[in-house]
Amino acid sequence: MKLWKKAAGLIKDRNSIWVAVISRRTSLRNPDLEAIIIKATSHDETTVDYKNFHRVYQWVRTSPLYLKPLLYALSTRMEKTRSWVVALKGLMLMHGIFCCKIPSVQKIGRLPFDLSNFCDKHSKPSKTWAYDAFVRAYFKYLDQRSAFLSTLVKKKNRKSDQEEPPLLEELGRLQKWQSLLDMLLEIKPEAISPHRTNNHTYNNNKVYLISEAMICLLTEIFDVYSRVCKGIAGALLRIYASPGKQEAQMALGVVQKAAVQGEELSVYLEYCMDMGILSTADCPKVEQIPEEDIRDLERIINQGSKMEESFVECDRMAAAQKEEDNKAIVAIQKPTSKKSKTIITDKWEVFEEDLISWVSADTSGFSDVSGYSYNTTTNSAIGVGVQGQYRNPFAPSSKNIIPYHHPVHAAHNHQVLPDLISF
Repeated sequence: MKLWKKAAGLIKDRNSIWVAVISRRTSLRNPDLEAIIIKATSHDETTVDYKNFHRVYQWVRTSPLYLKPLLYALSTRMEKTRSWVVALKGLMLMHGIFCCKIPSVQKIGRLPFDLSNFCDKHSKPSKTWAYDAFVRAYFKYLDQRSAFLSTLVKKKNRKSDQEEPPLLEELGRLQKWQSLLDMLLEIKPEAISPHRTNNHTYNNNKVYLISEAMICLLTEIFDVYSRVCKGIAGALLRIYASPGKQEAQMALGVVQKAAVQGEELSVYLEYCMDMGILSTADCPKVEQIPEEDIRDLERIINQGSKMEESFVECDRMAAAQKEEDNKAIVAIQKPTSKKSKTIITDKWEVFEEDLISWVSADTSGFSDVSGYSYNTTTNSAIGVGVQGQYRNPFAPSSKNIIPYHHPVHAAHNHQVLPDLISF
């Protein structure tokens, strides 16, 4: 680091501390806490002030009331800075606050500042783009982790401690932890590597700060991977106790993903050893997912598929048998009386019990049981006693469905009309 750049960073930190000390104390501002945060996130890239880091942790553990002033001071510091050193130290400090496992901290949700588009303004982009990418990836993980933990705490508060979550919900939680592990494994400073001379590795000042951040990330990686492994063990026990096809399929995807992540983690640790962050003695052994668990889940899924197919076949056979039984029982009803008969024509339907006598166009009317006589000439209805005559409005005037013949009466029954002309 050049001397003038180091001096400029020192002057900025002193000015910020001076402004914080003389600021007014409110519910959101605590001058003493702000001064400690500024010292912990200084512009000095050669050291990490862990002493002030722990002092901040003590403030948070003392009382939840200090959480708001802490978040206010840290978010203000992160939003104003244009130095990747200050931004990275601020993320490391926020990561340590999460590790305190205080309930009030776990309810924060999304981080109160945004570094997703961070870019260093104190150096040329060609020199700092790798550090900027490292800061953005680190922020992305912490932001998603904070939001996920806040969701878990809210769900836990709505449920009792003795109530066991559904298996599908537990598997969904494991999938979220696996996605967070993927984000952690992506935080790899590939373009930031130590210098090698005569097979001896040494870190410059910038790589030292990255190495300190990588130690925090490795701790987080082991914690998340252990959560995934324990969650898979518990889920498999529940599946073996009460196997279900849907749960087994989801668990199989989780187990297969965990097996892939175990191999990726081994490669990541090898990279860290090459970088000098881990030694061979300090590097833990990654436990891989046994192949037996994968085969057991596949067997459960196959058995569930066969059982479903057998159930479907049984239902199909039962439905076919029921249909055959219904076809075998046919009720044949024969007419018991010949009193009624239906005559179907293309124009009208006449039933014998309610037979209506239709009259042709050359007659004056037709007989029916009604007591009216309808004359086709005068279009008037006349009452004729017990047996009358009328014209059906639905019958055509030119054709008759049933022809009618006047009965031949005796001679003494004919009424002689007077001769009006002679008269």
